[in-house]
Amino acid sequence: MSAPVRVLTVAGSDSGGGAGIQADLKTMLALGVHGMSVVTAVTAQNSLGVQGAWELPVEAVRAQYRSVVDDIGVQAVKTGMLASAELVEAVAELIAATDAPAVVDPVGVSKHGDSLLASEALESVRRKLLPVATVATPNLDEVAQLTGVQVESEEQLREAAAAVLAYGPRWVLIKGGHLPGDAVDLLTDGSVEHWLRAPRHDNRHTHGTGCTLASAIASQLAKGQSVPEAVAAAKEYVTGAIAAGFALGGGIGPVDHAWALRTGTPAA
Repeated sequence: MSAPVRVLTVAGSDSGGGAGIQADLKTMLALGVHGMSVVTAVTAQNSLGVQGAWELPVEAVRAQYRSVVDDIGVQAVKTGMLASAELVEAVAELIAATDAPAVVDPVGVSKHGDSLLASEALESVRRKLLPVATVATPNLDEVAQLTGVQVESEEQLREAAAAVLAYGPRWVLIKGGHLPGDAVDLLTDGSVEHWLRAPRHDNRHTHGTGCTLASAIASQLAKGQSVPEAVAAAKEYVTGAIAAGFALGGGIGPVDHAWALRTGTPAA
C-alpha cells in the first residue's frame, strides 16, 4: 500500500486532550491524513487552565523533527506552542530547510489566559518564524501581542493583516472570533482578500479552536489544496467542531474533533 499523506505538528502537549498536540493529531485523523508530532513542551492542563508548563531542550526538539522528516517525510508542517526564543529559532530553521508548506499558529496565551510564550520570544517569532510561514493564523490577542494593533471591529482586520504580513508570511489568516456577531476571519496575501463567515454558536466549550483550525489547514494543504481552498475547508470543519463542543471537567470543554465522524459527514 502507498503511504498516506503525512502532516507534522510541532507543538506542546495538552494533558487534558483538548488542544496542543492532542488536538492536532485528532484533527489530522478526522481529515484523513497521517499525523506525526514533535513535542516542544509538556503542560499540566485541564478545563480550568494551565497548572504548569515545562519546555523540552532544543536538542530534543531538533532530534524529533529530523527523525520524522529524514525518514518518513512530510507534506505539511504545523507549529503551535514553542515556549522560548531558542525553540522558536530552532524550529524556524528546521522549517526553512523543509520542502513543505508551513502553517504557523503563533500561540501566545491559552484559552484561559495562561502565557504559553516567553515575552522575550516575541521578536524571534516576528523575525524568524513568521518569514517561513506559508500561512500564519493569529487571533486578535496574538495580533496585538505581535504588532501592537488592537482590533475592535471587522474593518480593522485589514490593518491587522497588513501588520502581520509585514513580517513575511506568504498568507495571513486573521481570526476575528473574539469580535461580536458572526465569526468572521480574513485571509489575505496582501493583494487578494478572502472573507470567511460562519454563524456564532452559543457554546462556551471552545478549548482548542486555534490548534484545530491550524491543523486542519495544514492537513488540507498536504492533500494538495490551495491556501484559500484549505482555509475554507478548515473553517467549515472547525465550525462544526465548535457547534459540537462538549462539557469536560469544571471549566471550558473542548471542541469535538470527531463531529464529522459521528454525523457521517465525509472529510473534505
